[in-house]
Amino acid sequence: MLFDPNDLEYSAVYKLLTGAIIPRPIGWISTISEDGINNLAPFSYFNAVGDDPPHVMFSTGRGNNLNKDTLNNVLATKQFVVNMVTEDLVEQMNITAQSVPSDVDEFELAGVTPIPSKKIKPMRVKESPIAFECELVHHYFLEDHKHGGACIIIGRIIMMHFDDNVLSDNYKINLENYKPVSRLAGSNYAKIGELFSVKRN
Repeated sequence: MLFDPNDLEYSAVYKLLTGAIIPRPIGWISTISEDGINNLAPFSYFNAVGDDPPHVMFSTGRGNNLNKDTLNNVLATKQFVVNMVTEDLVEQMNITAQSVPSDVDEFELAGVTPIPSKKIKPMRVKESPIAFECELVHHYFLEDHKHGGACIIIGRIIMMHFDDNVLSDNYKINLENYKPVSRLAGSNYAKIGELFSVKRN
């Protein structure tokens, strides 16, 4: 079947897109407001975009043409932390996905521990084995939208945090200890499954 996204309801476009482009890594983004209130929220429109120098991106939707707290905080402070989600953090991550007032600290709501970053103001999630401190370098609001669109955030990684137990020799990641989780469609998530290798020619 062929689908022109301009002819579909928004919900249909969302289902087709998030059901087809899988699995997606989850960026658990922590920010801080200008008033010093911690914010923590998950984003599955997230990935690395380069390593020279290292950059990541995430995209936040704008329902009813309103910015989420994460976006407002990043635009105001130019800083954010990406905390990676593991199997034992899924429930806490899911708690932070709900919409709550701006004065609510999602670290407290989810029962995770805020710890200071090294170079920026937003806190890190202590329980996350991998975190990236980032500074905003670019943002772009999607144009020609019908339901508020989204804003793409690109940040430069200026500090990396890795627990020793997720590292193996020569800077490689021990997946058995890391146990990352990825996003599928609806309420579904995925763990690392069967691995296979393909050598490059």
